[in-house]
Amino acid sequence: MSIPNPAADAEAIKTFAELAQKAAGQVEFQTLSPPEGSVGLPDNVPVAVLGGKDPKTLALRDFFEAWRLKPERRKGVAKVTTLASFIDLVAYHKGGNSALFAKTTWPEPALTAVIDYHTDKDADNCHHRVSYAFPLTDEFKAWVDRNGKPFNQIDFATFVEDHIADMSAPMDHEIEEFEKLFRSKFALPTEMIDLSRGLRVNVEERVTNAFMMQSGESELQFSTEHKDSKGEKLVVPGLFMLCLPVFIDGSVVRIPARLRYRVVPGEGTILWSYNLYRWEVLLRERVQSDFANAVKQTGFPAFEGAPEA
Repeated sequence: MSIPNPAADAEAIKTFAELAQKAAGQVEFQTLSPPEGSVGLPDNVPVAVLGGKDPKTLALRDFFEAWRLKPERRKGVAKVTTLASFIDLVAYHKGGNSALFAKTTWPEPALTAVIDYHTDKDADNCHHRVSYAFPLTDEFKAWVDRNGKPFNQIDFATFVEDHIADMSAPMDHEIEEFEKLFRSKFALPTEMIDLSRGLRVNVEERVTNAFMMQSGESELQFSTEHKDSKGEKLVVPGLFMLCLPVFIDGSVVRIPARLRYRVVPGEGTILWSYNLYRWEVLLRERVQSDFANAVKQTGFPAFEGAPEA
């Protein structure tokens, strides 16, 4: 904290005193020290003692503040949009008592660096901070926004085609883990395209039969009013894999999704939906990984939670 120093500004005080004495004839400039043991206060402060019939003591801080050339301390919150910028800016400003804090859970995960954090013995201002709010990609927002919500047949076909680039073939360990867990088969991205095209072909038709096959896939049979004895079969996988960046300029995250449908009673039409499996847990793990990287790069003490307001 920068406090005006009478010794450094002796010439200015002298000039001010001479002017005041000419005007009033009875002005004396002194320095006052705080009580012994005071914490966070300067060693002394300048004051003006006005004599005469009505003696007064005036602090000179406001007089000097009007001529300040630089802020007395660093304060404010810098908001960055990438993890790399967060690490670089924190390293640029770091002090001997800086600290990192992280909110790793959904919604609104964030990293916060307090550059002027408290030491283990003394309090500090905690006014200078850097914040990274993990901005979400538009692709991930789209998947989260429609998670668990029903689509009609044509809307789901459109959604699959528009977001096919976010899908990936499952890895061997993912096949082993999730196909066994859900007793369903993964679809490749090409198979999801075939599914969407099949949905478009059958958009005006009615479902006459739906059943689960031993492989973990479902089979839907459609019919038209004119050919209700013949229908096209549509194979529906139970799982598909997403592989997309969750945060802008961040690493990709792999999220398994369950594909579901239900036949509307009495109508023969289908409503489709998907459920992202444990996506909030996977997101937390991604944030924790980025947090660990920031700690490693800066060397700051780190805490999950939020600093003092």
